[in-house]
Amino acid sequence: MRAAVLHEIGQDKLEVLDDIETVGFGPGKVKLRIRATGLCHSDISAMNGVLPQPAPFVPGHEGAGEVIDIGDGVTGLSQGDRVLVCWLPACGACASCKRGQSHLCLASLMNSGVPNFKRPGGEVFGFAGTGTFTEEVVVGAGCAVPIPDDVPFEIAALIGCGVTTGLGAAINTAQVEAGSSVAVIGCGGVGISAIQGARVQGAAQIVAVDPVAPRREAALKFGATEAVSPDELADAKQRITAGEGFDYVFEVVGKSATARTAYETTRRGGTLCIVGAGAMDDLFQVNMFELFFDEKRILPSMYGGGDVLRSYERAIALWRAGRIDLAGLITHRVRLDSINDALDQMRTGEALRTCIEI
Repeated sequence: MRAAVLHEIGQDKLEVLDDIETVGFGPGKVKLRIRATGLCHSDISAMNGVLPQPAPFVPGHEGAGEVIDIGDGVTGLSQGDRVLVCWLPACGACASCKRGQSHLCLASLMNSGVPNFKRPGGEVFGFAGTGTFTEEVVVGAGCAVPIPDDVPFEIAALIGCGVTTGLGAAINTAQVEAGSSVAVIGCGGVGISAIQGARVQGAAQIVAVDPVAPRREAALKFGATEAVSPDELADAKQRITAGEGFDYVFEVVGKSATARTAYETTRRGGTLCIVGAGAMDDLFQVNMFELFFDEKRILPSMYGGGDVLRSYERAIALWRAGRIDLAGLITHRVRLDSINDALDQMRTGEALRTCIEI
């Protein structure tokens, strides 16, 4: 079958090959036919080494498709079921799951070092234990979440990561209050979803911050009350909050520099929510006096900060009700053979999210 493969970490181009085979099918596993997958910035971060991932590997973790085979012991799924790919399923038995923090379950990631594919040249891994830039993939049954018939594959793929992450940061983690002021730094697909989450929660002012003009323009369509470049953020803080700072600031870039800017843009007693996935050697610093004196809450948000299955259901309900726009996030559609064009568009900020039709 065909798949897009990165041969070595640090390369910026993928090679679409036609000699890939799935491996690992057996008890507790399902084989999926991928119909659509999203290109997320986390895929690029894995390619350039910001996020740890063994190579060679097939990127992609936002996917949706159909069940084509079921291993022994799998219940609740049938051949032909329409599903989205959950890259971080809950095991239900670990300490995090028992505490009600199933989004922090690491059971599936412990297996991310096991190859999902092979080719004549050797083993090939799947990003985050999945790898959806391919025609078929074998995953644990918990990774295959059934979706209603009225949810298109491209919409389901986005819900599988970016939408859930952004909405959940505003709704689950920060718990944005109605009438509050919000700033979102970084307005790609996840940042736009955070903006939509803040709007759903009833925020009065939502300022989108991004250096790329098309992203700022898009943010206004998704609920931002205004959009500014990073150089204009200080002025917006002064105008909107009389210099005090915003009630909630979301950092959706994954850089210590923007996290520091976000901290300084948050009011005393306000909430800084870290959504961007950054590098292990990029250190965010605050001094002990300001940490104590400003009493700003620093809340990291992993995969939306809540039960992902419930978050999927909520996203679908909000989408059906017209409260959030998911189709509008897909600003670029390509076939698998054009994946490198899509990567270039994502890097330059020209696309919020790319739908890859497999």
